[in-house]
Amino acid sequence: MGYYSSMIVLIPAIIISFYAQAKLKSAYGRYAQVVNSKGITGREAAAMILRSNGLESIPVQQVQGSLTDHYDPRKKTLSLSEGVYDTPSIAAIGIAAHECGHALQDSSGYTMLKIRNSIVPAVNIGSFLSWPILILGIFLGALQLQMVGVVLFAAVIVFHLVTLPVEIDASRRAVAMLSECGIISSDSDMTGVKAVLKAAALTYIAALASSVASLIRMLLIIRGSRR
Repeated sequence: MGYYSSMIVLIPAIIISFYAQAKLKSAYGRYAQVVNSKGITGREAAAMILRSNGLESIPVQQVQGSLTDHYDPRKKTLSLSEGVYDTPSIAAIGIAAHECGHALQDSSGYTMLKIRNSIVPAVNIGSFLSWPILILGIFLGALQLQMVGVVLFAAVIVFHLVTLPVEIDASRRAVAMLSECGIISSDSDMTGVKAVLKAAALTYIAALASSVASLIRMLLIIRGSRR
């Protein structure tokens, strides 16, 4: 199977990705417009959660973009997007709490997060060099070089495999902390938060599916080149 014809294996992953993005866009779009019952902003929710867990030294800052929220374990900073930082929506407190979940993982030495952080350099190298090395190996007819490309790309799959439980655990912590800190007290708020976090989790499943499909494509290309 050639370089272009092998792209057929990507179709299921593309469908999953489109579905995941549509679900996230729908859930976020809906609950970003609904004010939570206590009128607490994402920034306030994050500050309350961090303070209750002895992590008040972690700064909560605003960053540009939509859904660009993240926790940086190197700088020990929590960044919230423009639509979350000063917005008192159900989506905002759910996303802010999720990022706080990563901060708690970091402070408690959560194993899967430590593994994910440790393999980031290898993943960056693998994602950048895997395809060029594979193509060069095919051009030279060098099977060993082709397999180096495959092994490098395998690091990307490992990263996505590790990321999935990290994100699920962060969402689990988020739901628990929102209740424990008294940020959420109504069933409707909790339903909305869970809907947003579940939709976000689908995007990580889609990323894993895409990387697996790409690896299968690599192997098909190698097999086709040796005929």
